[in-house]
Amino acid sequence: MNRSDRTAWIDDELGRLAKANLDRHLQTFDGRQGVELTIDGRTYVNFGSNDYLGLAADPRLAEAACEAAQRSGWGSGASPLVVGHSAEHAALERALAEFEGCEAALLFSTGYAANVGTVTALVGRGDVVYSDGLNHASIVDGCRLSRAEVRVYRHADAAHLAELLKQEAVTFNTATFRRRLIVTDGLFSMDGDAAPLAALADLAERFEAMLLVDEAHATGVLGAGGRGSCEAAGIEERVDVRVGTLSKALGSVGGFVVGRRAVVEWLVNRARPYVFSTALPPAAAAASLAAIHIVRREPERRRKLAETAAALRLTLSTQGWDLGPSASQIVPLVVGDAAETMRLAAALRERGLLVPPIRPPSVPEGASRLRLSLSYGHTPAMIGRLVATLGELKG
Repeated sequence: MNRSDRTAWIDDELGRLAKANLDRHLQTFDGRQGVELTIDGRTYVNFGSNDYLGLAADPRLAEAACEAAQRSGWGSGASPLVVGHSAEHAALERALAEFEGCEAALLFSTGYAANVGTVTALVGRGDVVYSDGLNHASIVDGCRLSRAEVRVYRHADAAHLAELLKQEAVTFNTATFRRRLIVTDGLFSMDGDAAPLAALADLAERFEAMLLVDEAHATGVLGAGGRGSCEAAGIEERVDVRVGTLSKALGSVGGFVVGRRAVVEWLVNRARPYVFSTALPPAAAAASLAAIHIVRREPERRRKLAETAAALRLTLSTQGWDLGPSASQIVPLVVGDAAETMRLAAALRERGLLVPPIRPPSVPEGASRLRLSLSYGHTPAMIGRLVATLGELKG
């Protein structure tokens, strides 16, 4: 058997994906990321980005990055624990800890790495982790890699989680598991709904479990100060560990964890994606620091975003679209069938509107959807064009 024959199965599998309308392909845009994207010479209104506050192309971030690159160069050279932790990294960690109202913060190369590294550092063999059924893949993978026992509770169903916790409290003696961890997204990326955080905090306290909340889609967007879903729910002091990303509303790149100083020190020693990854470029950290300052100084960005999202949800619901439980800037149009979802996405694209089709495995089977991600930069004219087109397609 020659080398190409040994991977021939991949061609068959790709064919099956295409037949099921589940294949994916890269597209390349020119210019800056923003509410308008140019692809193959045509400009589209972009409703696919997670650039919720319109900061990805903000000149203040670019200027901060350029100044840092001139001062510190580009590459970090090594993992943070070797020689890769720069003054820019340290300044951003201090700013994140202050912004989040926590003792300490730690930077990771991505939000994905932050979740995997944190979950696997907090629990392992002999422990148990309780995970929401619609948690992000990075949480799911962290749970699997931790080697802890994993219990999946129904999405946003605190009552089901309570049943699982009670069952094991009765079935097993207290020495069975060393540690318990409840982990959830704060704002869910595919449905746009929030976790029942107050109820989860109650259960964590009742059953002596740690509570980890991933704020990836909520940082900068939710809460009076923009700190996320825990702030919005009024439970920040009751959450043991918060994970966030710098690559969505903050318009930069990287992930972070905030909590007690001891928790951060433990991650420095035991979070493998942190220990064994080259640190972010110092310039990226400088850009993120500039974004934190903007979030604090310009609350009107998140206020306008919330108002735009609420108005759009109301309008689309009157058109008859199934928006699921969305209550945020993430607005899914649940279609169900993958082929029909692809048809609608193509029709929108023909009209100059870039709305990504989301299909399994990103969502469960039969739950394919169009996912609208709103940005501070979307104008009333852009929203009106989207609404009119969707109205025609719903017809």
